[in-house]
Amino acid sequence: MTPRLAAGLLVSALVRAVEAAGGGAMVLAKGDATAGAILLVTATRGRTTGLYERTLGPDDAYGWTRAGPALPDDDPAVLADYLARRRRADPDQWIVELDHADPLAIAQGMIAGR
Repeated sequence: MTPRLAAGLLVSALVRAVEAAGGGAMVLAKGDATAGAILLVTATRGRTTGLYERTLGPDDAYGWTRAGPALPDDDPAVLADYLARRRRADPDQWIVELDHADPLAIAQGMIAGR
């Protein structure tokens, strides 16, 4: 089994890495510090570019998998509704927004074993 960073530690590292790279990051919903799921809202210059969830792949390695409604979407209510539903379904889940020119590349670099 592939070891994984505690959710709170990974979120903290993601925020610091994005900020160190000149971007911005914000925790939209705080989850369980040890084992909470993590949902990333990626953005570039304030425009949402995607939603990703940390998942365990068939090769026993963690990665980021596309989640949620198709984006970008000009209706912010669609994203807000989706995030609210996800949070109601899993209150231990972290929701983190990363705003950078390539936020997914930073997130992928933070996954254990890479």
